[in-house]
Amino acid sequence: MNILFICNQNKNRSKTAEHLFQKQFNTKSTGLYNDNPLSEKELSWADLVIVMEDHQRSEIAKRFPQFYLIKRILSWDIADIYRYNQPELVSLLKEKIREL
Repeated sequence: MNILFICNQNKNRSKTAEHLFQKQFNTKSTGLYNDNPLSEKELSWADLVIVMEDHQRSEIAKRFPQFYLIKRILSWDIADIYRYNQPELVSLLKEKIREL
């Protein structure tokens, strides 16, 4: 399964998730508001898109309405308060992946 993790800058939450789950799934991560933002190519690649906050799902709908309607997009509701690979973030991400 190809999973695309998305957050604002792709520095902490989505980058941690990409690296944490890369042995279980094919993973990539990207940001919405950085120098190399989410692209159609990345959305095409993904079987599942996981955003860290609900507003990111809305932003995908605005930017890529054709993909928004056909892709499975989940929001994990993880606030932008963590650093890359922070133990609390890792624990939260593992809990969320078990819910899948």
